[in-house]
Amino acid sequence: MGSTLFPNLIVNGETIPHATIAAEAQNHTAPSNKPGLAWRMAANALAVRTLLLQEAGQRNLTPEPREITPGRYETTDENLINLLLESEIHAPPPSKKAVFAEWEKNSERFRSPPLWEVSHILFSCAPENVEKADLALARAVECQKKLQDQVAGFESLAKTESDCASKKNDGRLGQIGPGDTLPEFEKALRTLHIGDITSTPIKTKFGYHIIRLDAEANGQILPFAAVEQRLTRAMEKAAWAKSAQELIARLTAAAEISGADLSHRSHKGVGGCQKENHQADAENA
Repeated sequence: MGSTLFPNLIVNGETIPHATIAAEAQNHTAPSNKPGLAWRMAANALAVRTLLLQEAGQRNLTPEPREITPGRYETTDENLINLLLESEIHAPPPSKKAVFAEWEKNSERFRSPPLWEVSHILFSCAPENVEKADLALARAVECQKKLQDQVAGFESLAKTESDCASKKNDGRLGQIGPGDTLPEFEKALRTLHIGDITSTPIKTKFGYHIIRLDAEANGQILPFAAVEQRLTRAMEKAAWAKSAQELIARLTAAAEISGADLSHRSHKGVGGCQKENHQADAENA
């Protein structure tokens, strides 16, 4: 029996077992205080998958699972869905003219990564060790106060207080780019202007950091030739996704569904089988 929070899922008279929905829900993240949200996301995904499998059955498609990677094959259901999508969705590569127009429309989107010259003072600790973490934070706060009161300069404090090997170079880390540091470190770094020092210690898994941005080089706009290939793939993937959404919308409009809401659903991964299963993935442009 279903409930308001965990309703039964029925697609064109076919009931999806609660155990199947519960298993699928493990693949969807939701706040711990909203247990019904993961269930609804799982129900929506399974409703799409069921619609596609029902359509494949009506067309009498014969499954022939293919090898995806060495030793790993499609399941029968994955194969049937992919066969259906391949027969229904046609997204030829866009013309070079169309790709150029897309690049020209907003070439600012296509830049090389920025580079930063950064210095820091590290107060190391294992975050799970509360006592040592408190001591490291206290040291960092005291050092921060000395910087704000101009009691000592950044370089001299880095030499005497930092727990990083960069202390030998006055705390200088040299040039870094996106992804070269921990997310918390980079997030703080991106808020700084040249010469700025973080106003509070920044916590990472290595401890607490005081960060200074010494120089910055903004990424340059990439020429069309440098982005043409990946932009072409991205546009093809977008066209494929749009066509897949249209197919599912048609199937949904003709279906009787309870226990799921597909009215505003985005189908990037169609029924769990994405375009990448039978065509190369497009890089983000």
